[in-house]
Amino acid sequence: MSSQAPPALKRTPLFERHQAAGAKLVDFAGWEMPVQYDGVRQEHIAVRDGCGIFDVSHMGEIETSGPQALELLQLLLSNDASAMAITGGAGGAQYSVLCREDGGVLDDLFTYRLDVDRYLTITNAANHERDLEWFTTHASGLPGVQVTDRIDDYAMLAVQGPLAREIVQAISDSPLPARMTAATRRLGGAEVLVCGTGYTGEAGVELLCAGEQAPLLWDELVRRGATPAGLGARDTLRLEVCFHLYGHELSVDRGPIEAGLAWCCREDTGFIGSDAVRAERAAGPSQKLVAFVIDGPGIARQGNRVLGGGEVTSGTLSPCLDTGIGMAYVPADRAASGTRLELDVRGKIRPAVVKDKPLYRKAS
Repeated sequence: MSSQAPPALKRTPLFERHQAAGAKLVDFAGWEMPVQYDGVRQEHIAVRDGCGIFDVSHMGEIETSGPQALELLQLLLSNDASAMAITGGAGGAQYSVLCREDGGVLDDLFTYRLDVDRYLTITNAANHERDLEWFTTHASGLPGVQVTDRIDDYAMLAVQGPLAREIVQAISDSPLPARMTAATRRLGGAEVLVCGTGYTGEAGVELLCAGEQAPLLWDELVRRGATPAGLGARDTLRLEVCFHLYGHELSVDRGPIEAGLAWCCREDTGFIGSDAVRAERAAGPSQKLVAFVIDGPGIARQGNRVLGGGEVTSGTLSPCLDTGIGMAYVPADRAASGTRLELDVRGKIRPAVVKDKPLYRKAS
């Protein structure tokens, strides 16, 4: 029998930069991506204390345009897309989830308003094809909307940390857009969509540009003090501030209410799944997503069992808190801050305590 070779991994326009920097490269959702350069801890601290730069060009982009673009987004996205205003030349940015009729989460998304009737939605790499099909299928009944796959048109860099905006501002032709807004700027000669968003709990921006412009933009930002950071640090940073990761905290088997995302659900817009979400909100979820800190040694991982019901969705060693942290679904009556849990970590019982989110907060 002839064995079929696995499909080649996709590479971002920054692949050669990662190789040159000695990055450890791994398969992530079909992409050959840097998991770390000099070490997860060092890269994590660089973001918390200064500025880190991430290649997130594996993320997908879907453009929705036309006079019925907003109507489609209201049908698909859990949040109220009409709240994304255009003010002072910048469009709004908004987080939402994409739900099935039963309320199960297909993906979590960021959407940016580019113009009066133009929006750009960022998808998770592993879900992009499914999300695109979902958008296209539901657009078929709306003649005044066009759905365009833009995944091949953009590279995406996340520049994050207390010094991030200062470093990017130094090469911008005008003031950067504020947090939770997006606008086009010229950065070092490149036309870039600058978005006041991020996935680290720090100040910063996410930059979308043409693939051929990404390497020089990367070089210039690194030259000015941004530390290259990989997927490993991206994961530890988001966990310290309790941001969700699809496939861990979110899935088609979980609804947004139990995931703690009631704040981004506006059932009155009538989005797909809104009836199921409204019913769960009214009844209260049987389980809730909590953050925890391990009381002692040990690091929990996804799938570890919580004694008495529930399971760990993500876990790591926190570089800033210097202890095991994570998130888990637990019975609703055991979700209050201060509740003690027992986690089965590879056959060893590790005590843990439910904590308020986020787990990491900047010292005032």
